[in-house]
Amino acid sequence: MQINAPLDLTRCRKFFREPTTPRQRQYEALRAFFIDELSSAEAARQFGYSPGAFRVLCHAFRRGELPEFFATARPGPREQPKKSGARDQIVALRKRNYSVYEISAALKEEGTPLSPTAVREVLAQEGFARLPRRLDEERPVGVGPTIEAVCDVRAFNLEPRTFVTRVGGLFLFLPDLVRLDADAWALGAKLPGSRMIPAGHALRSALALKLWSVERKSHIMALVADEGLALFSGLNVAPKKSYLSEYSSRITPQKVSSLLGLWHASVTGEALIGDQSINLDFHSVPYFGEHPLVESHYQSKRSRRDPSILTFLAQDAETHVFCYSNANIRKGEEADEVFRFVEFWKRHHGSPPQELVFDSTLTTYEGLDRLDAAGIRFLTLRRRSASLLAEIEALPASAWRTISLDGSRKHRTPRVFEQKVCLRKRTYRQLFITDLGHDEPTILITNHANATSKQLITRYAGRMLIENALCDAVRFFHIDALSSSVALKADFDMALLVLASGLYRIMARRMRGYDDAQARQIFRDLIDMPADVAITTTEVTVRFHRRAHLPIVLASGLFNKPVRVPWWDGRSMRLVE
Repeated sequence: MQINAPLDLTRCRKFFREPTTPRQRQYEALRAFFIDELSSAEAARQFGYSPGAFRVLCHAFRRGELPEFFATARPGPREQPKKSGARDQIVALRKRNYSVYEISAALKEEGTPLSPTAVREVLAQEGFARLPRRLDEERPVGVGPTIEAVCDVRAFNLEPRTFVTRVGGLFLFLPDLVRLDADAWALGAKLPGSRMIPAGHALRSALALKLWSVERKSHIMALVADEGLALFSGLNVAPKKSYLSEYSSRITPQKVSSLLGLWHASVTGEALIGDQSINLDFHSVPYFGEHPLVESHYQSKRSRRDPSILTFLAQDAETHVFCYSNANIRKGEEADEVFRFVEFWKRHHGSPPQELVFDSTLTTYEGLDRLDAAGIRFLTLRRRSASLLAEIEALPASAWRTISLDGSRKHRTPRVFEQKVCLRKRTYRQLFITDLGHDEPTILITNHANATSKQLITRYAGRMLIENALCDAVRFFHIDALSSSVALKADFDMALLVLASGLYRIMARRMRGYDDAQARQIFRDLIDMPADVAITTTEVTVRFHRRAHLPIVLASGLFNKPVRVPWWDGRSMRLVE
């Protein structure tokens, strides 16, 4: 290229005389010393070196210790050790008709892992073409998916045999299911069924998953080959996930309500559900998807509004068992849900519950008037408005009364101020409470005329047990693990929660030391154990494997007592030691 402009010539000369990179500066300085015959001091000064540093540079250049100034190739390895080491083995396996995935798996087993992509590159370099699609019998023998039988009660058989089941603890619930006539629940509620899977068998299959803490319906695929799970329900094999998802969508809210009513009738003599006092609460089941029927509700766990299904839950204050649920609630219907619960209770118990305890967001002041007019005692919080907080702040110290609470709680001596207040049309008792460990005062509203302040505070503190039960339901019964977007399925899932929590509470009463234990602890210690099942011509025996907590189960009174199981063609089950 010819340079005419003096400015371009100056710039080009500057490129050589004032190098910008360290490697170019070394080259120009050495060239000026060895070719242009500048002195060592002059070359060092011109290119910015100290005399000593330049002498060291010249010494290294003479000994050949400097890297190449003009590299013709990128540095790095010229080969891939993993590929090279496995090349012969890859070729040998391809000659045996192995696919790239099978070759990769074989290499991994032999301690030389190589990805399918790397295997494919080696085969391409060696000139191998892609394998044609092969029949199953042409493929190498290996572990693969199994094809299980189709669930059909007509294929159910009790031929004499023995097997080991992972879900042995489920059989501990069979005596209670027989005694409570579980078959009548499905028939009375008119739950859907078919010739292949009758209604009672379908309900037991879904209930078994809830009792065994299966998080999502898809997780049943790890248990469908377990003979014990199928035997528990009275089927040849357990239903697959597709059936369970489709089955729940056929159950209407009316059928769910009927199912809960039949459950109440079955446990009437069990001292499991009373009408003395009921805790009420809402729970938002989060939904991570897109569906026009799913509305946004507040989720305390996330402290924000997210797409979710609002559910209403009732818990017996004495036994701490869930006794009612409803997930068929739309926005604007929250305040009336408590009255739907009261109607449900009156329909199945003949009279309304005596006392309801809930927080301030459950219903409105008009709802409180309706409860008072119906003769139902209630205890609830009142929202802390600015005017109420100002009123509390203005109270003199002499207006407060200190009370002493029982128990081992940290804050046992709160201060209380009580007054009468008219919220809409009726007058109630209002309690201002401080020194309970909260930053702001607690405000209670009640129509209970005879209870003392101490009793009211203690009772509302007991309402927090429903929060603990909800935590247990989320962690063990997985009520937050939705597998679909239809609220109807969550409604059926909540009904199963009521049944399962009741069965666990009945089971806990038999186990010494577990009266107040949560379901997840009972499952971990007593239920989650395998068993040997032996089917004979007269009965089915279940023998549990030895575990640390097995003596507690053996002392429950369930063993060596034959129980005739209707869905086993009348054959009996006997738990043996």
